Amino acid sequence: VQLQASGGGLVQAGDSLRLSCTASGRSASFTTYAMGWFRQAPGKEREFVSTVSWNSATTFYADSVRGRFTISRDNAKNTVHLQMDALEHEDTAVYYCAAGGSASSLRSRADYWGQGTQVTVSS
Repeated sequence: VQLQASGGGLVQAGDSLRLSCTASGRSASFTTYAMGWFRQAPGKEREFVSTVSWNSATTFYADSVRGRFTISRDNAKNTVHLQMDALEHEDTAVYYCAAGGSASSLRSRADYWGQGTQVTVSS
C-alpha cells in the first residue's frame, strides 16, 4: 500500500486546514485497513493524532486535538482526511498518514506510512 499525503501549508493561528491521504497499490483493499494521522514536531518524537476504523464507526483522537480536528474517510476514493480547525502554533509539525489493522492498534503500530506533509501555524 502506498500512501500519498497532501494539504499542508502555512496558516495563522485560528485558521483551518484539511489534509488528505490517498492510498494506492494492488495489495489488500483500502477497507482492510484502519487509517490514521500522526505528527512530528521539530526535536520531538512522532505522536499519534487520530485514527479511524475501516467503516468509520470508531475514531480516536489525541487529547491535544480532540474537539478541533476531525478524521474522516471515503472508501470509494481510497482517501482519508483530517480536518483541522482552530489551529494553534503547537500544531506545527510534519503530518504523516498511516494504515494499520484497527483504529485502536494503529495508535501504536502502523503497517504502512505515507510521506509527510508540513503544517506550519504562525502565532
